[in-house]
Amino acid sequence: MNSYGDKAVLAYSGGLDTSVMISWLREKYGLETVAVLVDAGRAQGLEELRQKALDIGAVEARVVDAREEFARDFVLPSLAANALYEEKYPLVSALSRPLISRILVEVAAETGARTVVHGCTAKGNDQVRFDLGIRALDPSLTILAPAREWGMTRAQALEYAAARGIPVPVGKESPYSIDENLWGRAVDCGPLEDPWQEPPEDAFAFTRSPAAAPDEAAYIELEFAAGRPVALDGGEKGTVELIAALDELAGTHGFGRVDMIENRLVGIKSREVYEAPAALTLVTAHRELEDLVLPRELAHFKRGLERKFADMAYNGGWFDPLMDALRAFMQETQQRVSGTVRLKLFKGSCTVVGRKSPHALYEEALATYGGGDEFSHQAAAGFCELWGLPLEVWARKGSHE
Repeated sequence: MNSYGDKAVLAYSGGLDTSVMISWLREKYGLETVAVLVDAGRAQGLEELRQKALDIGAVEARVVDAREEFARDFVLPSLAANALYEEKYPLVSALSRPLISRILVEVAAETGARTVVHGCTAKGNDQVRFDLGIRALDPSLTILAPAREWGMTRAQALEYAAARGIPVPVGKESPYSIDENLWGRAVDCGPLEDPWQEPPEDAFAFTRSPAAAPDEAAYIELEFAAGRPVALDGGEKGTVELIAALDELAGTHGFGRVDMIENRLVGIKSREVYEAPAALTLVTAHRELEDLVLPRELAHFKRGLERKFADMAYNGGWFDPLMDALRAFMQETQQRVSGTVRLKLFKGSCTVVGRKSPHALYEEALATYGGGDEFSHQAAAGFCELWGLPLEVWARKGSHE
C-alpha cells in the first residue's frame, strides 16, 4: 500500500479527463476508484455515466441527487447576501464546489478511502475551491489532482483513452468548456478567449437572444418569506422548482446573460460568459425588497459585507470561520425581508416595477409632497443645523489660518 492508501474517491463528471483518471489512478498509484457524480441541477444521463465509470474500471460509482441540498445550503445563503462576484458573476461554479467537496469527504468516510481526487487544472479557480474545502472538512485526507501533474494535452488524453478502450465523446466536439448547475451555466474557452469577439449564439443554451425574445413584455411577481423565494405569480413553489420555472421564463425573454472579464483567483484575467436568468432575476428582486424593509444603516453596512461574502465564496473560503460569521449575519438580516416584488421582463432586461411588504419602511404620509403630509418641516431646520455643525466649525477654524 502506498501513501495514498488503496482506494480513492473521484469527483467524476463523465468527461474525458475524469474518465481517463480512473485508469490512470490504478496504473500510477494502484488506486481503486469510487466515482461520485453529484447532481446539483441540470445534470443529464447520470445513470449512463455511472455505468460508464464502472465499465472503465471503477470499483463503485454513485449518483448523488444533491439539488435540494444545494438550494438550501448554498443557493439560499448566497441569495441572502445578493452575492455577485465583481458585481456580475452569480457564483455558479463557486457555490457547487464546496457542496461536492462535502459529499466527497462523506463518501471517503463511508468507504474508508484515504485519498480524494478531482479533475481540475492548474489554471482554474476550482482547484482551490476543492483543495480548501476538502482540507477544511477532513485534513487527514490526501488530495490528488491528476490534471495538474500528468502533463497530457487533450490529444494525448484521447490517445491514452483509445489505447485502453475508454469510451470518449464522438461527433463534432464543442469548442467550449461548460459547467452548469441549478444556479446557472458557465461557459469559456474556444472563440470566447478573444475578448473583442461577441459571444456566438451557440455559446448559449437556455437564454434567447434579446433580439429574438418576445415583442411583448412579461410581468411577473416574486414573493419572499424571510428572504426566501416562496412563490411565482401567486403559485407557491419549492426553491428548486421555482428556480427552474424562473430560468425558463426569464431566459425566454433574453435576460440572464453575463459577458465579463473576470479576475481569477490564480492571478490571471479570463473572459467568462454566464447564463443565469433565475439567479439574476432573484437577486434583482431580493435587493429591491431589502431596500424597502431594511433601515438605512443596516442596508448600507450589509452591502459591504455582501462583497466580502462573494469574494470569500469565489476564493474557496466557504468553510472558513469568517464565512460562518457572514452567513449568520446575512441570515439575521432576513427576518423582515418578506413581501412581493413585481418585475418586467423585456428583450434582455429585468426591471423592478413594484414592491410591497407588511414590513415596508416606506410611508406615503412621510414621503408625499401632496395632501396628508405628516413630515415635520419645522424640525428640518434644526436637523440641518446640528448635522452640519462639525463642518461649520471646521470651516470657521480654517479661516484663521
